[in-house]
Amino acid sequence: MAESATLAMAAKAREYKARGIEVISLSLGEPDFKTPKHIQEGTKAAIDEGKYFAYPPVNGYLDLRQAISDKFKRENNLDYSADQIVVSNGAKQSIANVMMSLLNDGDEVIVFSPFWVSYTALIKLAGGKPVFVQGGIESDFKVTPEQLASAISDRTKGIIYSSPCNPTGSVFTKEELEGLASVLKDHPDVIVIADEIYEHINYTGAHASMGAINGMQDRTVTINGMAKGFAMTGWRVGYIGAPLWLAKACNKIQGQFTSANSSISQRGALVALTSDLEPSREMAREYLRRRDLVKGLLDEIPGVKTNLPLGAFYFFPDVSAYFGKSFEGNQIKNASDLCMYILDHAQVSLVTGEAFGDPNCIRLSYAASEENLREAIRRIKEALAKLS
Repeated sequence: MAESATLAMAAKAREYKARGIEVISLSLGEPDFKTPKHIQEGTKAAIDEGKYFAYPPVNGYLDLRQAISDKFKRENNLDYSADQIVVSNGAKQSIANVMMSLLNDGDEVIVFSPFWVSYTALIKLAGGKPVFVQGGIESDFKVTPEQLASAISDRTKGIIYSSPCNPTGSVFTKEELEGLASVLKDHPDVIVIADEIYEHINYTGAHASMGAINGMQDRTVTINGMAKGFAMTGWRVGYIGAPLWLAKACNKIQGQFTSANSSISQRGALVALTSDLEPSREMAREYLRRRDLVKGLLDEIPGVKTNLPLGAFYFFPDVSAYFGKSFEGNQIKNASDLCMYILDHAQVSLVTGEAFGDPNCIRLSYAASEENLREAIRRIKEALAKLS
């Protein structure tokens, strides 16, 4: 199994810092906000009650699962009962549970590419085979119904994608999801795994869920969690809404691997999901401001081609114009070389697009301060100008 490229680059940046070299890290999908105060305070109050120190149910406390069920209905028009919810140690474990419950050796999962780095590793870990369908920058990195139809085989067990997307920031509209669903109506045994972890960082004004499309409810697993929209990465709370048979299987898998998510983290998640969403909206407004800032700065760099992300907090620029160029005898052959060159010569850490399924691109996170973003892109521009 390959190491996560995002974590590997973050580790490399820490190595540089340990040597006294100050690195601006734009490699991790880590909100730079603190968990909102009301969530902190509500969690402290739960600790003071003294009732949440024992093992919770494997799939999560009933009141939290009911709150997630209510959230799905209220915000996404999804009808999952509390029994169809499984709370896990982050959305990453949620996806792992689904893959291990769903796949037999040789089963195929269609992966919309570019994709989040861990999808393929988790599919392979479960014995499956990822089948990539590529959306290019010219189509806003989105896969079309025609591409999906041509990728489905008699071994296809599932499809996985994220919207808003990590790494591209692209967002599927309801109409686009309906187009994909129209292909799937002829393949009733194919399960859709819809990763919606960036739901609250969405600049379109309307988040669309595959499970809310007519005919898709009973064959869609909706992945979500607290990390991104609530700045709760370290709390490690992810969850799924799934067909009951699959939720039961995930509960069984999780019961053998880790048992329940932290009891205290679950109390924090309950506070977040039953409180005012204004702090999340405020964070999203700030991310939008940064997106516009970064878009303007990137557009000033010759040879860097970007789409306009409509969600999440990433840019995924095409940097292939720099392949084949050199500095001091070192040639840039691909995006991995370029990321290392930028780390060495600009002290900015990024992630190669190769890890996300597009070797022409690099991923840049703008979950950082305006000061760091301006300085990082200034350094990148300066370093790229040295290549010839």
